Amino acid sequence: MINLFAAVLAYLLGSISFAVVVSKAMRLQDPRTYGSGNPGATNVLRTGNKLAAALTLLGDGFKGWLAVWLAQTVGLTYGVTEAGVAAVVLAVFLGHLYPLYTRFQGGKGVATAAGILLAVEPLLGLATLLSWLAVAVIFRYSSLAALSAAVLAPVYYMFGHGVLWQADARIGVALVVMCLLLIYRHRSNIAKLMAGKESRIGSKKR
Repeated sequence: MINLFAAVLAYLLGSISFAVVVSKAMRLQDPRTYGSGNPGATNVLRTGNKLAAALTLLGDGFKGWLAVWLAQTVGLTYGVTEAGVAAVVLAVFLGHLYPLYTRFQGGKGVATAAGILLAVEPLLGLATLLSWLAVAVIFRYSSLAALSAAVLAPVYYMFGHGVLWQADARIGVALVVMCLLLIYRHRSNIAKLMAGKESRIGSKKR
């Protein structure tokens, strides 16, 4: 029961859309009404307001980190198990993708996934972020960087077991599902990449 309670709280936390909150607080246009329509940092950046985009990125990442960190620390004292942590991983991510507070119109989950990975294992999160950065700098496609990181994150988690950390199978499965969901949410970007119509970082929406 405590695992279920933790997962519900994680979903509610994940449902906070910082793109919408920050845009409203800074009197910017609702990110769901322009560009890609995605309430995320990349779309907020299309307004030209770098501070708003940065706050969105940090907020979405922080909520992912916080949910997992609380499950691993505070939750542990109340009986949250590794299975519960795995459930929290998926719940906070699903909250971001399908948020209760904004009629289930959520983002694609890149920043939230990064926060989750940093909480699961800091080195795992760092390795994944560096992979994202490398692809983003070289190719200048945010979506391609996200897709590459999503493929690599579970691989890093598996191969780091026994060397850099002790992996848990249940958390590993949760990370695989999370990354598959992230890839699914980028399906329109995949089509645009294949057609050569995807917008590059720093450019206006095509």
